[in-house]
Amino acid sequence: MSQLLEDVHRAIQAKHFSPKTGQAYTRWIHRFIIFHDKRHPKDMSGPEVSRFLSYLATDRKVAASTQNQALSAILFLYKEILDIELPWMDDIVRAKQPVRVPTVLTRREVEMVMDRLQGPSWLVASLLYGSGLRLMEGLRLRVHDVDFDRSEILVRRGKGQKDRRTMMPERLKAPLKNHLEIARRQHAADLKIGAGYVEVPGALTRKYPNANREWPWQWVFPATRRYFHQETGEWRRHHLHETVVQRNVKSAAREAQISKRVTTHTLRHSFATHLLEAGYDIRSIQELLGHADLKTTMMYTHVLNKGGRGVRSPLDEL
Repeated sequence: MSQLLEDVHRAIQAKHFSPKTGQAYTRWIHRFIIFHDKRHPKDMSGPEVSRFLSYLATDRKVAASTQNQALSAILFLYKEILDIELPWMDDIVRAKQPVRVPTVLTRREVEMVMDRLQGPSWLVASLLYGSGLRLMEGLRLRVHDVDFDRSEILVRRGKGQKDRRTMMPERLKAPLKNHLEIARRQHAADLKIGAGYVEVPGALTRKYPNANREWPWQWVFPATRRYFHQETGEWRRHHLHETVVQRNVKSAAREAQISKRVTTHTLRHSFATHLLEAGYDIRSIQELLGHADLKTTMMYTHVLNKGGRGVRSPLDEL
């Protein structure tokens, strides 16, 4: 099984999947094999896949999105690794997909949360709300992705491996410049002691051998500590870990006594909803968010104060 999982890992890297997607796919494939008493997947087919997915829905009570992720991982295994076409599986017990309206903060609540944040966490949270970024999109920004002259932020390899541009809030320009100056001094100090390396995507290290020490390729939000990368023998810095921002945002919402369940993604939901409230067209918001399907963006119309279609309650006319 170890050789099979190594093949999966290499295929995932070749497809340039995000690290989290790769980890999730590997985990689901491992669970699928264990569920069937470590039988090799090439000796199994549609019935075994259906049984595993139905087990997730009926016994484990997983969410529909979780079951779909497991199915995607198994389909990837059979198509990309084993080159086997699975039959159509009609007998899968599908997990129920709940219809949920996203949690959205009012402008005052956003302000209350931001007032209780500081340092890099405040800056990251401000980008999530001010530019509509996902948390990992914000943390994976490189210095060259920030364009102060055009007031733009370039999101590289966002969800679905797509690039997109979004706005940079004017109010963040000065704080972001100050933050980058501190990061630049830290990087210069790292270079002096033989460190200053950063992970770069794909084969860029071969194409540009010095890119991994150059300032434009450094993380906008570098971690506070260096780590030793054994494969290359380099002292590197990772970007700020997502749990740092997640923990601080939750703590800020709790201190502000906001009764809603507030996460970092709530700030992105609030960004979209507040733009709709301000009268911006939904197509523009779709592009800023990086949604492939307009239906995904349409969910924000259901949380507007005036109702999904801008309908005013007859009670308010009395």
